[in-house]
Amino acid sequence: MDRTIMNSTTSLAGLDCSFDDAAAEVRPDGNVLGVIEYSNRVGGPLIRDGYPHLAVPMSGETGEAFAEVWRTTADVTNGRHKGLAYSYDGEYLFCCGRIQEDPDYVTATEATYLAAFELIDLLDYPNVVRMWNMVEQINDTDGLGHNVYTQFCRGRAQAFERRAVSENLIPAATCVGNHGGGIAFYFIASRSAEVTNIENPRQVPAYRYPPKYGIKAPSFARATYLSPGRPHRSDHLFVSGTASIIGSETVHGGDVERQCITTLENISVLIGQENLAQYGIDADLSLKDLDSVKVYVKHGVDVTLVRQICSGALSEHAEVAYVNVDICRDDLLVEIEGIVPAVRPAD
Repeated sequence: MDRTIMNSTTSLAGLDCSFDDAAAEVRPDGNVLGVIEYSNRVGGPLIRDGYPHLAVPMSGETGEAFAEVWRTTADVTNGRHKGLAYSYDGEYLFCCGRIQEDPDYVTATEATYLAAFELIDLLDYPNVVRMWNMVEQINDTDGLGHNVYTQFCRGRAQAFERRAVSENLIPAATCVGNHGGGIAFYFIASRSAEVTNIENPRQVPAYRYPPKYGIKAPSFARATYLSPGRPHRSDHLFVSGTASIIGSETVHGGDVERQCITTLENISVLIGQENLAQYGIDADLSLKDLDSVKVYVKHGVDVTLVRQICSGALSEHAEVAYVNVDICRDDLLVEIEGIVPAVRPAD
């Protein structure tokens, strides 16, 4: 992993994200919302030292492990619900879970997502801000002979439909592979912040992909803009996992360099002033504003090249983690996500 500044934090209006050493002990100071361990083992979800913890085997050939630690400025309460581990601070809800290996991922995914939505209702955190999903054997077939990723998307979409979630309320998300343990996932929701979901003019919205990509299209927005609506708090932007897709088609198949460059170009357009203005957001952003960046690379041998490209495009002060896992399409070689922690207004 490439860490320019060790243990720096991304400020999210009372919520901080940092990439820490996976082997380091997280200080249980009462303000840890949750920890996702990107390493070589399967563990959790569980409550450990007062916070939810989930370990996902993601390090792959590169062996780069880290812990994504979410902290808050308020006191935290934790609990369990139908196999999920969660915590909340009065403004933010953090929840993690696991869908065990199952021959029918559609039913299992729908049931687990509905349990998460039930928790959201019970605790009253209605604004889902960001979701992450890590799917074992994402491009393989399941026990019913169907592609695992498309079956996951079908189950997730059915849960959104059962909840009557409209397209404009589907949040930013990432869905990539992992190296074992079924499907691991986590999400963040807010109680009162205003949430705006954003699309990319270069890309068809994922939830409108044509049927060749699955019976149910992927349920995510390209980015989510979070406005806390409180004095002395900055607005923030979550960028979904982004790849070398124009329209709905993969471009530059087999060429990791061109795919990485196209992915960065897609993010630049997504968070650029012209696109954000379409959503009433007055901001002037570039790749240099991204932090807490995760770069998913399909082949371990490509990590060095991808790191070189990203290092030249991103801020030298950004925390960047490189994760060696499969991507949601066989022909995709790299995927990139990040957070703009303090959206600055346009001049």
